[in-house]
Amino acid sequence: MEETYAARVPVYAFVNQKGGCGKTTTAVHLAGALAARGERVLLVDLDPQAHATMGLGCSPDRPTVTEVLMGDALLSEAVAPAPGGITLLPAEPRLAEFEEISGRLIHPERRLARALDEAYRAGVRFDHVLLDCSPRADGVLCANALYASSHTLLIVETGAFALQGAIQALKVLDEVAENQGRAPALRVVGTMFDRRTRFARELLVALHSRFGDALFDTVIRTSVRLREAPALGLPVQELDPTCRAAADFDALAEEIMALEGPGQIQSKDRPQTPQSARSDLMEYELRPLSPEPAPPASPADRPSAQPS
Repeated sequence: MEETYAARVPVYAFVNQKGGCGKTTTAVHLAGALAARGERVLLVDLDPQAHATMGLGCSPDRPTVTEVLMGDALLSEAVAPAPGGITLLPAEPRLAEFEEISGRLIHPERRLARALDEAYRAGVRFDHVLLDCSPRADGVLCANALYASSHTLLIVETGAFALQGAIQALKVLDEVAENQGRAPALRVVGTMFDRRTRFARELLVALHSRFGDALFDTVIRTSVRLREAPALGLPVQELDPTCRAAADFDALAEEIMALEGPGQIQSKDRPQTPQSARSDLMEYELRPLSPEPAPPASPADRPSAQPS
């Protein structure tokens, strides 16, 4: 049996069962951080909303991921250069049609893996492939990502109902893995972290309790720059390489490169992580939060002095 693309090159599928969790933001800016380190990075937009494509200021003027999945174009014909040294396989709304016709295809969930394999054999090589999935984790587009990937990156925002949503997504991913007969390695990324709020800190502790070593040390903090970057069509490394968001994604890129796998550095060779949100995580995962101090009692609530 021929070796698959994901056995040669690390392929990461960014998933969740809900939108608004920072999935596309993480995929785009992690791609930018890896590219800034001199890595050859392919970012595949597998979302019919095409947010990764728009977030990098790209307007497809060539075949897109739709044509690649349909078998009407080679991956090498569809990829395009994007800001920050990223190579992009763009999407557009017509990608939703692939969901509709997939029922008439044989093994539609293997289309992306096949396209990556063909590109590799043709000499189109990357050091990392990042797959930005649609919010629908049970659809054929996400199934393509999971079948083609070596790692599943579950993106979890540190907000209300995030842990419940992550657990629901895991159930869907388990079902897909069972149907495919394979399960990529799972890692978890915390996003939208605001350490000023007690709720976010407690949720981070809960995420660590639930996922343990699968949770990356780095957590992506809230940042104005991350809201500005897609409006300008740039990865944050190009917008402001000195901002804390760029530091967060650089730390996450370092952890990604430290994962064992083909072409990766081993953990023992891992350089020192720059100061970033990593310290926020370590602070709160090692000790429980102390209770909030009770508000001072009003004069009416204070007990009156009793005679001795």
